[in-house]
Amino acid sequence: MKHFLIAPSILSANFSKLGEDVTNVISAGADILHFDVMDNHYVPNLSMGSMVLKSLREYGINIPIDVHLMTKPIDQLILDFASVGADYISFHPETTEHIDRSVELIKEHGCKAGLVFNPSTTLNYLEYLMDKIDLIVLMAVNPGFSGQVFIPTILKKICKTRKLIDNVNRNIDLSVDGGINTSNIYEISKAGANLFVIGSAIFKAPNYHKIINTLRCILSKT
Repeated sequence: MKHFLIAPSILSANFSKLGEDVTNVISAGADILHFDVMDNHYVPNLSMGSMVLKSLREYGINIPIDVHLMTKPIDQLILDFASVGADYISFHPETTEHIDRSVELIKEHGCKAGLVFNPSTTLNYLEYLMDKIDLIVLMAVNPGFSGQVFIPTILKKICKTRKLIDNVNRNIDLSVDGGINTSNIYEISKAGANLFVIGSAIFKAPNYHKIINTLRCILSKT
């Protein structure tokens, strides 16, 4: 059976009791915690900085944390998040003048490196980076806000990306971010994704254990 990872996005969590909410979703079976960093420039929203991640680590959160930078520039933020406990740091290729240098900066500071692709962003950036990255993230919504609807044409992009990964002898996770729920996670996994960033469908559910178990049950059928 494929190794599937569920990564709840804390952008949809209850920030008035963030530590408790995150602890509960981890207890319910989350594999990775997804951390959306927005700057109100690259995307039309403003979210959270490295101090929030630092606070969660100090609170006792010890599962892997995947930091998704939706910001420009990114290099200083790479240093900031690496220093407070990020495990993965992913960024959009159009947010830096030197993609390779930013990937190397992430890896030099002990984190796994990922590239994130907006719905209309070409995969051509991957041609010279497949030997260096650990994660490819395909946005299934336009970045900036939680609760958006999955864009169906992304399924073709997932299939194409999976083929690129299968053609190299490296362990690269393929993540899909945006609009994932119980009605579409099966087809997303069949297309080739193995890591699922899920916000509203988990954090807005009345029972975290039940929704995560349901998602895993669906994934077990692929």
